[in-house]
Amino acid sequence: MKTTDIPPADAAEQRPAVTKTNSGPVPPAKSSEGRTLNVFSHGMLILWAFMVVLPLLWAVMTSFKDDKSIFSSPWALPDTLHFENWSRAWTEAHMSDYFLNTLIVVGCSLIGTMLLGSMAAYVLARFEFVGNRFIYFLFIGGMSFPIILALVPLFYVMQNMALLNTLPGLILVYIAYSLPFTVFFMTSFFRTLPSSVAEAAFVDGASHTRTFFQIMLPMAKPGLISITIFNFLGQWNQYMLPTVLNNEPENKVLTQGLVQLAVSQGYKGDWSGLFAGLVMAMLPVLGAYVVFQRQVVAGLTAGALK
Repeated sequence: MKTTDIPPADAAEQRPAVTKTNSGPVPPAKSSEGRTLNVFSHGMLILWAFMVVLPLLWAVMTSFKDDKSIFSSPWALPDTLHFENWSRAWTEAHMSDYFLNTLIVVGCSLIGTMLLGSMAAYVLARFEFVGNRFIYFLFIGGMSFPIILALVPLFYVMQNMALLNTLPGLILVYIAYSLPFTVFFMTSFFRTLPSSVAEAAFVDGASHTRTFFQIMLPMAKPGLISITIFNFLGQWNQYMLPTVLNNEPENKVLTQGLVQLAVSQGYKGDWSGLFAGLVMAMLPVLGAYVVFQRQVVAGLTAGALK
């Protein structure tokens, strides 16, 4: 005869009591360290901004002073705005010629760099073929190669090609100088773009050239603007390459003109004209950054947000 064990009535009393714990949100930790770090970082940013902006403002202010005021009261505001400093630097110091040469060289080299760099980057990012990775790492190796080691052979190559001391030769050198970083940056950017759009264009009968120029290149506009600004800053401020490869007085660019102006004005004592020329060379760079700063940030973060 089967019997079932019936637990005693006091079994429930013998079971361990289950205690309820409060599972509410954990109180936040002390944020004193976060506040301290925040104050420290903001303080460092303010200090850095002060160290960068103060020399720029002082150079602009000094460009409107006369030579006597520059040495007698260097930190005081100009009593009178001497605009003749700018006109003297523009005409007598030939800053107009240097400015025009720089616009021609940098403008043409930017167009060539962005056209060739974006095309090469698109092929490397979208097509698989033998030697793809080798060509890509060859461009990467060009970024790590010190340009100073190539100056002597580059000089003789330019001389043998009759491109030495010419603006077209300097344009080609600028393009070759900027291509490695352009290809590296744009290759990573093209890889983030959706391939379904290009496939739809191929289905509709578009050629590779039309797909690139009308579809993929407009989609890569944030990256194009960012790398264009970086190349513009690097080429506009380039001094070593034109000094070695471009010594004709009528073909000198702005950086060479500033050095020549500094040397000549040091003997003449025309320091106001020197600061005026310095501000002339500085304004296009500042203007480009102020106008396109949002596009630069958007281009740098677009690859991470896709």
